[in-house]
Amino acid sequence: MSQIKKLFKQTFIYGLATVLPRMLSFLLLPLYTGVLETAGYGEISIIFSWFAIFNVLLAYGMETAFFRFYNKEEDRSKVVTTSLITIGSTTLLFVVLALFLKDFIASVTQIDVKYIHYAIYILALDALVIIPFAWLRANERPMRYAVIKILNVSINFGLNIFFLILLPNWVAETPNSFLSAWYRPNFELSYIFISNLIASGITLLFMLQLYVRQPYVFDKKLWRKMMRYGMPVLVAGIAFTINEVFDKILLSYLLPADIAESEIGKYSACYKLAMFMTLFATAFRIGIEPFFFSHSSSKNPQKAYAQITNYFVIFGSIILLGVVVYADLLKLLFVRDSSYWEAMSVVPIIVLAAFCLGIYHNLSVWYKVTDRTKFGAYISIAGAVLTIVVNFAFIPKFGYKASAIATLLAYASMMLLSYYYGRKYYPIPYNLKKILFYLGCSILFSVASFYIFDRNLIIGSIFLLIFLGLVYRFENNTLKQIFLKK
Repeated sequence: MSQIKKLFKQTFIYGLATVLPRMLSFLLLPLYTGVLETAGYGEISIIFSWFAIFNVLLAYGMETAFFRFYNKEEDRSKVVTTSLITIGSTTLLFVVLALFLKDFIASVTQIDVKYIHYAIYILALDALVIIPFAWLRANERPMRYAVIKILNVSINFGLNIFFLILLPNWVAETPNSFLSAWYRPNFELSYIFISNLIASGITLLFMLQLYVRQPYVFDKKLWRKMMRYGMPVLVAGIAFTINEVFDKILLSYLLPADIAESEIGKYSACYKLAMFMTLFATAFRIGIEPFFFSHSSSKNPQKAYAQITNYFVIFGSIILLGVVVYADLLKLLFVRDSSYWEAMSVVPIIVLAAFCLGIYHNLSVWYKVTDRTKFGAYISIAGAVLTIVVNFAFIPKFGYKASAIATLLAYASMMLLSYYYGRKYYPIPYNLKKILFYLGCSILFSVASFYIFDRNLIIGSIFLLIFLGLVYRFENNTLKQIFLKK
């Protein structure tokens, strides 16, 4: 139980590092939907979808490989320097090639070439901090990790406020002021990328200490082992990113050109309301990943892994039901422009999909600690194929609703496949009855509240109270041991 308590403490701090910055980022949603029309928000959603894909390509599994070998190798400094040299070299190569091929990239992605320049430098800066952030997590320094992450998004958020609200208002009121030279009309998308670029650059400055203090040694043998370990993670990452963001890209190709960006804008804005589940799942994953590796050789780690998954399902079920019940209140806070609300029907589907993804990450411990990362690739590829097939087949008829269903089917299938193969290669004693009970009740109450009772807040709140009562009835003693026992 002490290990579990330590995990929750670290997860709480990592949660702050993840949730607070993303909550600041989440506040950009009402800003963007207030400043940009649905088509404009759709355009930036497409660009950020491509960002996600290239982020995975530039990381190519090195973060996970770093964790594995940092805890496995006797000489940890070689793991650090080999990783830094590798990421630094590939990032430099990317910048050179991307600048040379910028016109070709613009034509393939259907993104204006002026935004390609911003994207190249932002992606490069973000790639260079992958290993430093992984080093902080591996050395259990969550506070520094949290401070830098929060600083990054705070700068980004502040600059967005300045460029999109304060600067235009200032220039409108005092057109002859010195700030007029900084302002350009209809420059909103560029301002968004400039904000991101500055924030990424400052973040790298804070992380340079790891680069400059290392006695650099490149271990070719270690590099080969890390690449062999990381390549399946790269494939899994690409497939996973297809599941996560490729629907927006496919919508841009498969919907009629005159409505595509507007439909994507509505879908992307309402999709963001699943952020609460995504934040919880991401914070939990960041907290447990080092725990999985560092305790893989301890006595009976499977029992601890099973307990962790039980707790994730309990808290995730509460979040699922809470977001669905209060979806209409959340849209008033974060998506204030009613022109976006047409896509609200996808919110329960996307929140449930994010929950399934979170469960999958918990279940994926078996292939990470047994060095069978190729199974992660296989499972993610299966989900990606399902995503692409469903989107291609049904977007022309059902639009973004098909994309929402495809996301749920992909993550649910990945969850089930991971559980199936995990039982074979690394059995973990999950309490299936408990997991299915909480998951089933949460889904049942969510469906009833949102679709049957038409989002009635009173009835939905009653469902949520009943569910909380069930959790208290069955988990009271265990949760007290974790959070209250000293």
